[in-house]
Amino acid sequence: MSRDEMRKIQSIRLKQTVERVYHNSTFYRKKMQELGITPNDIESIDDIGKLPFTTKQDLRDNYPFGLMSSPMSEIVRLHASSGTTGKPIVVGYTRSDLAVWAEVVARCLTAYGVTKNDRIQVSYGYGLFTGGLGAHMGVENIGGTVIPMSSGNTQKQIQLMHDFGANGLACTPSYAMYLAETIHASGIPLEEFQLRIGAFGAEPWSENMRKELEEKLHIKAYDIYGLTEICGPGVGGECECQNGTHLWEDHFFPEIVDPVTLQPVAPGEEGELVFTTLTKEGMPMIRYRTRDLTHLIYDKCECGRTAVRMGRIMGRSDDMLIIRGVNVFPSQIESVILEMPEFEPHYLIVVDRKNNTDTFEVQVEVRQEFYSDEINRMMALKKKIGHRLQSVLGISADIKLVEPRSIERSQGKAKRVIDNRKI
Repeated sequence: MSRDEMRKIQSIRLKQTVERVYHNSTFYRKKMQELGITPNDIESIDDIGKLPFTTKQDLRDNYPFGLMSSPMSEIVRLHASSGTTGKPIVVGYTRSDLAVWAEVVARCLTAYGVTKNDRIQVSYGYGLFTGGLGAHMGVENIGGTVIPMSSGNTQKQIQLMHDFGANGLACTPSYAMYLAETIHASGIPLEEFQLRIGAFGAEPWSENMRKELEEKLHIKAYDIYGLTEICGPGVGGECECQNGTHLWEDHFFPEIVDPVTLQPVAPGEEGELVFTTLTKEGMPMIRYRTRDLTHLIYDKCECGRTAVRMGRIMGRSDDMLIIRGVNVFPSQIESVILEMPEFEPHYLIVVDRKNNTDTFEVQVEVRQEFYSDEINRMMALKKKIGHRLQSVLGISADIKLVEPRSIERSQGKAKRVIDNRKI
């Protein structure tokens, strides 16, 4: 589809969405009235800058159903974010919303090479978390066979992956890494598995982790992007070229804004990703601030798809740690760890404040073959990773080398940061 054709579709759908929220959502009507806007002011997608932003706090403040734009009699499913603090984010879906969701996940999986002849093991958590059921619906939409494992019960995961001949695995990258370790420890030869595709998402992961997963599982590892507030997994996904994540912009219109001024940035510049849903009925989102920091690529991809691509997410404006005045993203630390063969891809960042000064500790597992009782060897390793981290981050970290398998494994989203500061 050409850029002009896409913009025509986006303009029609934006106008319909603005009409829907203005007439059916007290929250959005009030927001628009405060800005002196009516649906008549939105004539095309170029007018999107006139509309108000929506934040995660808005969703919490209107818990549970205050942002619905369809009556509850039309809401056929509810999902919610894990909600690490306070109330969870609740999202409602109509039948049409579920059909769109299944379609966009199917687009991602098809781009990875999944067909109706494949068996996909879905090891994302099922339930209120969108990962499990989102991936599940996408596989079914293609006509593939779903193995609905959910997360956990790792020994059984491996047994059934082997016995059922799973061709694909859908889960968080950190859980995929744990599954890989367990397969290697199980003694079952990797050659006996039929895995060839991994669909990994729900947490940030680096290019180095991709290489590690591909090597350990003998697969091609793809990123699938999404967030509960917009629909769940399937907002975008990589193609065979793996040169950015295609965003399905006929359903989810992306913008990049400066996270401080909230003004649009120049094309190709990095900033905060903002989405407006164009086809959602149950709970449309207008200019939702994702907090993800990235940039957009509008050049046509070599795969032939014209949907805009998103560059790798550099971090989140709210995940970003400010340590002694320096901006630090966990993804930067992960990238350094994964480029060094002496370390396992398992780490923990512990930040605290003592005597009004930030402390910054990075715990990292040493691989079995490099772990030693010799103090000199371990000190040399500590120095090596410490220097590399300082050169990347611009700040020194207190490195704590730990034994293999001593950092707690996650069966869902990995907990990488403990921030004990009372700020």
